[in-house]
Amino acid sequence: MTATLIETIRVRNGTAPLWGLHLRRLVRSCRELGVPFPAEFAVPAGGADRVHRLEVTGRGGKARVSVSERRVGQTEPVRLVTSAVVHQPYPHKTTERRQFDEAAAEAARAGADDALLLTAAGLVAETSIWDVFWWEAGRLCAPALELGVLPGVARARIEELTDLAGRREPRGALDGTPMFVANAVRGIVEVATLDGVPVPAPGALGSAVEAAFAALRRQFWA
Repeated sequence: MTATLIETIRVRNGTAPLWGLHLRRLVRSCRELGVPFPAEFAVPAGGADRVHRLEVTGRGGKARVSVSERRVGQTEPVRLVTSAVVHQPYPHKTTERRQFDEAAAEAARAGADDALLLTAAGLVAETSIWDVFWWEAGRLCAPALELGVLPGVARARIEELTDLAGRREPRGALDGTPMFVANAVRGIVEVATLDGVPVPAPGALGSAVEAAFAALRRQFWA
């Protein structure tokens, strides 16, 4: 079965600020999965703020591109719960998202916004739609890509702006730690609660971290 690749692109103030990062990921996924790269794209631009979704597949050596658009979802602080669904490696953004659909449904049943998936070894991986970030000793961290988490476009943007460290951490390492989530559609969003427990704001680690976080949010779409 030929993989169907997805790129969900934010159009903001008439432009797609992360377009180059989306193309870079798509090129890599097409090459590694043997999907023909489309000969051309219509770069999303103009109009209202929205999500521009590409689905790319290939048959007979030719790429097929499907385009759809939708509104941007909520950007309020999110409530997370730890999922019972075991994270399986997801190195490419494709339509094979059963584990994430199951985790999202689990979160909805718990009255949360999303669910945090852990690997079989109990290490922090990702949520159904967000990259996960936290601080250790004042340094910004995220799950190591070697765990099989999606190389998110939001993560790539944050790597451009910070000295991001990849970590292999158990769920308990996040207790009492300021954290946030990010994706290429909604940007950077704080986490309100994790498993019903309030998550500290970045300022809990001091004014330097608080200022760095504020700067990161300002620069993300620049």
